[in-house]
Amino acid sequence: MISYKDSGVDIEKGDLFVERISKMVKSTYNQQVVSGVGGFCALYALDPDRYLASSTDGVGTKIKLAIELGQHDTIGIDLVAMCVNDLICSGARPLFFLDYFASSKLDLDVSEAVLRGIVEGCLQSSMALVGGETAEMPGMYQEGDYDLAGFSVGEVKKIDLIDGSQISAGDTLVGIASSGFHSNGFSLVRKILEVKKADLDLKRACLVPTKIYVKPVMNLLKTNPHLIKAIANITGSGFLNIPRMSDKFDYHVSQALELPNFMKVVCDLSGLDTLELHKTFNMGVGMAIATDKPEELIAELEKSGEKAFVIGAVKNGSGRIFLNDSELV
Repeated sequence: MISYKDSGVDIEKGDLFVERISKMVKSTYNQQVVSGVGGFCALYALDPDRYLASSTDGVGTKIKLAIELGQHDTIGIDLVAMCVNDLICSGARPLFFLDYFASSKLDLDVSEAVLRGIVEGCLQSSMALVGGETAEMPGMYQEGDYDLAGFSVGEVKKIDLIDGSQISAGDTLVGIASSGFHSNGFSLVRKILEVKKADLDLKRACLVPTKIYVKPVMNLLKTNPHLIKAIANITGSGFLNIPRMSDKFDYHVSQALELPNFMKVVCDLSGLDTLELHKTFNMGVGMAIATDKPEELIAELEKSGEKAFVIGAVKNGSGRIFLNDSELV
């Protein structure tokens, strides 16, 4: 068995860090700040009718796999997706994006390939790439290494805000299929690939870019807003993201989706049990939506070309999540 901690990542310590800095961060807030640390995105009151929404993220150690394989033209899509998929959980319409690219020494071919991916991600998200920063830091990074960070900004009318307040016990959870591991858990993915001596085909398959859900979600919010009560991006920590919709309910889910073959192979190679896998990976679910009209929602998502399916239900509770009646903690 190869665990996330074996790969060098301590999720509990990361959660503790957020808890410890929360009070310090909140000391900077003013009356315009609606939500900050802990949400999928931050909200800032722009005027009496609108919020600015913002999110920031990186790609993590998926970059190491891209560098190993010399494939740099999709990692920028991942960067945009990791930011904007959080942004739309509030119902915000993406507006613009900024990027940060740091390396030991600038390689024009590599950096141009990365930027092509960022541009493609912005086009998929209907966002303008308005600026960024490129930094050369010899001594900070090993030769050939680079890192990325992204920043997305959107807006949402206050009357259209999705904040989980409409959820009710008895609602259904609908999942939208992921394209793969997206950009989460790659310290573990890479460890598994290394220990199990995976071939190049499996490694390349793991680089499939994170799916961007802007167009189907924005289309739903425009044409059928009544179908969406809350949205969760299934990002780092896997299904533990679902209770971020609202801590006033419990969420009971099951795994009924057939994973992409390369995901199934990696998960099987890990030796981890089902609970641990769902606390680390998205397990084929990129987004989860709470709704009281699941059949209608699934039909609309399928019209947009998305694969959607029922993954569970909302019940009275206190922010816990259960997989096949076993609690994920």
